[in-house]
Amino acid sequence: MKSFQLTTLLILILHVFSAAQNNTITIKGTVKDQTTGAPIPYATVVISDQNTESMISGAATQEDGTFSVTSNTADIFITISFMGYETKKLSNLSIQNNQVDLGTLALIENSQVLEEVMIVGEKSTMEFDLDKRVFNVGSDISSTGVSALEVLNKVPSVNVDIEGQIQLRGNSGVKILLNGKPSVLADEESNALGTITADMIERIEVITNPSAKYDAEGTAGILNIILKKEENRGLNGSVTANTGLPDNHSIGLSMNKRTDRFNLFTQLGGGYRSYPYDRKSENIDRINQTTLVSTGTSYRNELFYNATLGTDYHLNKSNIITLTGNFSYEIEDQPSRTNYNLVDEINQTSSSWYREETTEAINPKWEYDLQYSKEFEDNEDHLLLFNAQGSFFGKDQSSEFTNSVVEGADFNTDQQTRTKFQQADYTFKLDYTNPVNDVITMEAGGQYLINDVGNDYSVSNFADDEWIIDPALTNVFEYNQKVLAGYATGAYKKDKWGIKLGVRVENTDLHTLLTNTDEDNLQNYTDFFPTLHSSYKMSDKVSLQAGYSRRIFRPRLWDLNPFFNIRDNYNIRTGNPNLKAEYSDSYELTSIFKLGKATLNASIFHLFTTNMVERVTSFSDNVQTTIPLNVGTNRATGLEMNGKFIAAEWWTLNGDFNWNFYKREGEYENQSFDFNGNRWSSRLMSSLSLPADFELEITGYYRSGYKTVQSDITGSPSVDVGVRKKINKGKFVINASVRDLFDSRIRESITEKPGYYLYSRSNRRRTFTLGVSYGFGKGEAMTYSSGRRH
Repeated sequence: MKSFQLTTLLILILHVFSAAQNNTITIKGTVKDQTTGAPIPYATVVISDQNTESMISGAATQEDGTFSVTSNTADIFITISFMGYETKKLSNLSIQNNQVDLGTLALIENSQVLEEVMIVGEKSTMEFDLDKRVFNVGSDISSTGVSALEVLNKVPSVNVDIEGQIQLRGNSGVKILLNGKPSVLADEESNALGTITADMIERIEVITNPSAKYDAEGTAGILNIILKKEENRGLNGSVTANTGLPDNHSIGLSMNKRTDRFNLFTQLGGGYRSYPYDRKSENIDRINQTTLVSTGTSYRNELFYNATLGTDYHLNKSNIITLTGNFSYEIEDQPSRTNYNLVDEINQTSSSWYREETTEAINPKWEYDLQYSKEFEDNEDHLLLFNAQGSFFGKDQSSEFTNSVVEGADFNTDQQTRTKFQQADYTFKLDYTNPVNDVITMEAGGQYLINDVGNDYSVSNFADDEWIIDPALTNVFEYNQKVLAGYATGAYKKDKWGIKLGVRVENTDLHTLLTNTDEDNLQNYTDFFPTLHSSYKMSDKVSLQAGYSRRIFRPRLWDLNPFFNIRDNYNIRTGNPNLKAEYSDSYELTSIFKLGKATLNASIFHLFTTNMVERVTSFSDNVQTTIPLNVGTNRATGLEMNGKFIAAEWWTLNGDFNWNFYKREGEYENQSFDFNGNRWSSRLMSSLSLPADFELEITGYYRSGYKTVQSDITGSPSVDVGVRKKINKGKFVINASVRDLFDSRIRESITEKPGYYLYSRSNRRRTFTLGVSYGFGKGEAMTYSSGRRH
């Protein structure tokens, strides 16, 4: 009997299953843009019950716009939707042989739909974390076509000017990370952030006082862009062309192809740029009663090509491998002319001449970046990240200097120089983050950095109808630095309050060698870099953050290399192979206030620096020689304020103010360098959205004068203006800008001593730029007219 009952039950189950199979309906079709006829990938297709309106099944369209879904009932309706388009609803379907072929379905663009989403969506907010400020990106700035650069420009403390230069607290040199790690796409120099759209970004972390997890080497700060897990798929990119005066011509292509498993990105570009540099100097010898005045203009003309290719490969939902590579090639031409006039004690010209330079160079560059990340299943913030990076830069340069007498005696000889420079850098890094529970997070990791440099520099003088090598100015400089680091941090964070402690240990092994004279410098030292951060949220409108970190500045190659260009052999800058690292203790207290349409950040900071590196000038026979030296200590205390005010939907004001008072104490070769002073800078940017999708940006700057150990530097104002026109919701952009509108960005330096008086003046000239860009896919056109040098 049991066997009969079991057999009957199986027959009934098979009958029901067979009936369900026979009643399964397949619905298919293709979704396209009604205006362009282009397929719309990743549109949402939902099958719902006609009576209950509950969802039965759904799917997303493929890259060619096609879709296929199934339903076990015929009493249904279909909804097709995509951001920026009117939703299409279909009912009363014609079913033949359990199939519904809808053919081509055209969606109509509707900007009103997008505007409604922006109004009711979550607004962007800024909040404090333990060692950073976090800008949560809301839908008020997440519209189709808005790039990551636009998002960054809305973050308090951050400014992106019309040319795409990113500044943090008014300082450039910002390090940009993507999901906590370096990336070619996050490279500010490449302008690739235009291919990352706002709706891909979850939050942006602003780090002005880095914790022990980051390099102890001092930087202006860190911006970490965190992408959403559900990034937009498909092909995104931009093509751009620029022209300008002085010569600034370039073309470029950026693309980003994203699928479920792969993210493939590439950049191709090339162009020609010229960098004119005007200078004037006056050297007064008060002992010999002579004055040497020099004026001149130099150019750095550069023909460049570059290519970048990279991919993210998702092994599975927890493991990702990223590999990127970049190659660039530059051809340089550096003509210059310097005019000299030597005046005696009665202000009569005793001699005048000019010195012309012809320099040619080729610069090959390449880099690679291999990354592996593992996300553990228990928590998305439980991560293991390994990163290996390598880069190479070479320079093969030759120069010839000729002197022509205009009046009086000839004091100079013609000269030739040859430079063969090679630099290889390698970085290996491992980071581990473990959220132990809801309130405790532990981090640990290590890094190994290798810098290997060789500079073969030769100077020849023309004498007796032949070129003779000058042994005093010829040598091979070898620079090898290795830094081994390890760190650990622990954080405790509740809803309103948290604290984070950390320590970083770095061992530096530096060896420099002048091979021809066998002069070497060996430095091996180990340092501890503690960090402490805390934050407290007083209310939704007021938050506080405090931080401490110890930092290091290691002398760079050109601070150590004693051999420089001899373009002007009466105003010489040289390096110092015996220079030591300087150390800083940084203290900071920051507050953030949200006042309606305004956001204000205020910070009080104190910086104490030892082994302070300063450039010190000596003078003899009308020649000034400047060399970096470790000169005493510096105590700087300051106030930094920045704010944004949304005056209207079409008008935004963004301002920064930074002031600090410094006290210097130091002595070198029985000469006191004690002094104190203050310096300040300010910036005010007005951004206006005008009718017909025009945007106007006016930025005013002022940098005050200040003192150095020997000199007084004058202040300077400047104004930048930019305007751009967006067409087809930002897919096509025409952009124009004027940098330093009044040609007032001038640097003047005065050094006055009992035996001499030195004056120098320099500026880079006003620049004009015009650019056009076109963005495709979900990427916006690159709205900034000029990328900077690689």
